[in-house]
Amino acid sequence: MQPREISRLTIAAYERMAADYAEDAQSRDLSADYALFFRYLQGAGPLDLLDLGCGPGRDLGHFKRLGHRAIGLDGSAQFVEIARTATGCPVLQQDFLSLDLPPSALDGIFASASLFHVPPAALPGVLAALLKTLRPGGVLFALNPRGRNEHGWMGDRFCTYLRFGTWRRHMREAGFVYLAHECRPLGVPRKRQQWLSSVWRKPASP
Repeated sequence: MQPREISRLTIAAYERMAADYAEDAQSRDLSADYALFFRYLQGAGPLDLLDLGCGPGRDLGHFKRLGHRAIGLDGSAQFVEIARTATGCPVLQQDFLSLDLPPSALDGIFASASLFHVPPAALPGVLAALLKTLRPGGVLFALNPRGRNEHGWMGDRFCTYLRFGTWRRHMREAGFVYLAHECRPLGVPRKRQQWLSSVWRKPASP
């Protein structure tokens, strides 16, 4: 199956579950991920931040409440409408495989449990688009599930489960500089930490 068809079907799955997902998302504690993201952002703000795969707008609303210029992006029309209504922020409806973002426009991108839906063959292009839209010195945060480089369908959604070394290689090949990573959730044995948060920087201009 071609990457664009894989992406279309995954977005359609989120369309069907949008209301239930929006309710469930509100109970998740992202404080450790917010802290990791903001630790490496540059500038006093307000900053231009993109919530990539914003879903119902939980993180988008958090960034707005902190006083930043926050925008969301999601492939699901229902999520876009829910996020706009909930936050009052601008929200773009775009497939990750067809990103249309202005160059050097953002200080940070927050991608919480979203990039792992990108088919491996399409990941280099998606990462290139994200690097391009960051300002020099800008930061990308990504939360992805840990795995052994498996990929396939989890029910009606396509997912990838990469080793950290594989994810790091993809990021470096795209031009990002490694900053830090932490396993999630905190406070449990490593074998139960099924997610990995990582932070990367776009190099400053020479």
